[in-house]
Amino acid sequence: MAVEIDTVLVPVDDTEEAERAVEYAVAIAQRYGASIHILHIVDDSVARAIQRDEIDADAVAEEHRAFMAAVRELTRDADGDVEATQSSAAGFSAERLSQHPVNVVLDSAEEIGADMIVVPRESTSDAPGAMLGKVAQHVLSYASQPVLSV
Repeated sequence: MAVEIDTVLVPVDDTEEAERAVEYAVAIAQRYGASIHILHIVDDSVARAIQRDEIDADAVAEEHRAFMAAVRELTRDADGDVEATQSSAAGFSAERLSQHPVNVVLDSAEEIGADMIVVPRESTSDAPGAMLGKVAQHVLSYASQPVLSV
């Protein structure tokens, strides 16, 4: 039975592990003729700081644009272009107590029709944005799609 992968979801935070996950996702997309969707998970502390005007939302958006520029460069370097799209979501929410990075990743995978998820493993970094590696095991356990943890 042939494996069909059309869309690979890659949740990212501000870690090197997330960047490595993108590299793997691009390789998978290239192999299967698929596209990738980058899901920027915004850390709760960053989201709250934006709400309190302590961090400029435009600066966060610019970081995401810069990250995507690097992703697009990586996709162009691949043998054959890989289409890349992006979205952002808060990892946690004070208004929606059920909002957790695991749910955000799994819900996003369903919404975009992802055929595979590539998640970063736990980061050795204590950076405020380093949260995705901590949820990788839960994504592995509960996703209905195949999951690669790198």
